[in-house]
Amino acid sequence: MRSPTTHAPGLGWFAGSALLGVALGALAARRDPPTRSALVTGGSRGLGFLLAREYQRRGARVAICGRDAETLRRAKAQLDAVGPPVFATKCDVSSRSEVDELVEAASRALGGIDTLVNNAGIIGVGPDVHMTFGDYEEAMRVNFFGALHVTRAVLPQMRGRRRGRVVNVASIAGLVPVPHMLPYTASKFALTGWSEGLRAELAIEGIRVTTICPALMRTGSPRHASFKGRHREEYAWFSVADATPGVTIGAERAAARIVRAGERGRARLVLPVYMQLPAALHALAPGLTLGVLAGTHALLPAPGGIGPHARKGHESESRWSPSVLTALDERAARRFNQLGAAAP
Repeated sequence: MRSPTTHAPGLGWFAGSALLGVALGALAARRDPPTRSALVTGGSRGLGFLLAREYQRRGARVAICGRDAETLRRAKAQLDAVGPPVFATKCDVSSRSEVDELVEAASRALGGIDTLVNNAGIIGVGPDVHMTFGDYEEAMRVNFFGALHVTRAVLPQMRGRRRGRVVNVASIAGLVPVPHMLPYTASKFALTGWSEGLRAELAIEGIRVTTICPALMRTGSPRHASFKGRHREEYAWFSVADATPGVTIGAERAAARIVRAGERGRARLVLPVYMQLPAALHALAPGLTLGVLAGTHALLPAPGGIGPHARKGHESESRWSPSVLTALDERAARRFNQLGAAAP
């Protein structure tokens, strides 16, 4: 009696899968109407504020959320001054109950949500020896589960229409690990993998998912990041890098490209474009890139200082930051609602 055997997939299986992939790719590439309504999480300052403004500029009804009521108030006032009124409400995306309330209220205000932009996130900087389990849990709660909560709440209405766009703002740190940012890196790798897997599953339902992997952008956000260890030194290197032309991309330009990528249903957008090289190199030769990153780690501040106690960027100033080296980022902070009253 012949024993049963397991056969590897044959040529026909691969051909069928390829044809299905082409068909789903064509479905994802079809032209949908421009966004009529957009919900932008973390939309009260920085990149999220600019994404909301870009959708508003394109004629969409816009809803934003954030965790700080005063920052939201300022953002709404500034956005309402240049376009149709936006809907703004306080929400912590790591809370499922708050997210459900957000989506219900935003859907009523906008008449439904065509496009969801998962932009809310937090950043923690410092040697991993100073990072606690709590740091990893918080990064995952906000950066990964926050996007999951909001997407799950919005998807039923998109499925009902068999149309919609989901734009997930991950990071280059979701493709290439970044020393001294390991909780952030872990959460962004999770977000990138989930986002791209979700795109594969939702394509057949007419819902397009775009994953955004930006490197440093001049948004003025370092003052809101958390720093551990030698927090002043950590803030200095991070904020100087975040303000250096050639290393960073202007936030307004980035916002326009992100919105355009979502409208076109692109699978992935890496910003700036030259960051595609280290991402591709890491995929092909991880040993090489990890060796380079090990050298980078050796140049960063050693453990010590305040250890596991976190300080915000605005509590970590030194002679290096703010300084002429961070001038572009300071200007961005004033313009993109990172401070009190934004400058014109």
